[in-house]
Amino acid sequence: MTTSTINTLKLSDSINQADFKLKDIIKSLPRECFLQNWRKAWTRLVINVLMVGLGYLCLTIAPWFLLPLVWIFTGTALTGFFVIAHDCGHRSFAKRRWLNDLVGHLLMMPLVYPFHSWRIKHNYHHAHTNKLEEDNAWHPIRPHVYEGWGKLLQWGFEGFMRNRLWWIGSILHWVNLHFNWTKFRAKDQSKVKLSIAVVVVFAAIAFPLIIANLGIWGFIKFWFIPWLVFHFWMSTFTLVHHTAPYIPFVEVTKWNAAIAQLSGTVHCDYPRWIEFLCHDINVHVPHHISTAIPSYNLRLAHRSLEENWGNYLSQCRFSVSLIKQITDQCHLYDPETGYLSMQDYYQGRL
Repeated sequence: MTTSTINTLKLSDSINQADFKLKDIIKSLPRECFLQNWRKAWTRLVINVLMVGLGYLCLTIAPWFLLPLVWIFTGTALTGFFVIAHDCGHRSFAKRRWLNDLVGHLLMMPLVYPFHSWRIKHNYHHAHTNKLEEDNAWHPIRPHVYEGWGKLLQWGFEGFMRNRLWWIGSILHWVNLHFNWTKFRAKDQSKVKLSIAVVVVFAAIAFPLIIANLGIWGFIKFWFIPWLVFHFWMSTFTLVHHTAPYIPFVEVTKWNAAIAQLSGTVHCDYPRWIEFLCHDINVHVPHHISTAIPSYNLRLAHRSLEENWGNYLSQCRFSVSLIKQITDQCHLYDPETGYLSMQDYYQGRL
């Protein structure tokens, strides 16, 4: 793994956790980080639409041997749709709530991702980042939980981990958390039902039309494979942002919001074309310090965090070796000793 900065120093080594508040970090950020700029927001949206359009144009004319490259480009551009909808979910795209909701629904619709379902669950993740048993984004499995599962579930989990199937994690998350409105509070269920209805209606109209005009292969070529690429990036971003051998998950009684958001989230540098198409979602630490920071201000906020809190930031560069390190080492989690691979777990039981 190539790293620019990996700090294993704990905040508790130099700061009294009880006195360390998230508001202290927020106050250290320049005021400009929180300012919404409608020109930047809508310019990014227009560029994103053009990039997705370019991807689909290339899919119609590219020879077969170039299709993998075009699928990667198109799926990555579609991930940009999700990132702008992500801003909408945090109300940082526009000042008016109805406009955030409208744009969010329109951008998530072709991804068949219910906007309000995701928004509510995602905000819960921000309120409980790296809190054991609470964080719903990508939380580790503790050994006693694993031991309480049946043999079939243990076999499935072990196969998922050992075979490096992290890239389908986002699909499992999408299926399990976003289409059952009974899992939401009563006051939120009407909005969740609306978002589910939007994507169901879209799929009911768009999918048969695609198949009728382009056939099953056309559906796979123009929707399914770019959709898989989108979920690859969603799985990868989520995994890398919150999983590393040195990143702790903490029990409720010991959890500190400031420490979790500042040191429990990883900044990762990707190739610039990915960062461009995905609107700097990889600049993730400032987003966890305050969700009010629009995506186009994340780099400004990150530079401030480096200047004022640099000793407590974790930074890395995306690579195959980085993914290999995470997927090989981070299988189960013990709050006392940290992550265990399945091999370490079984050796410890001998």
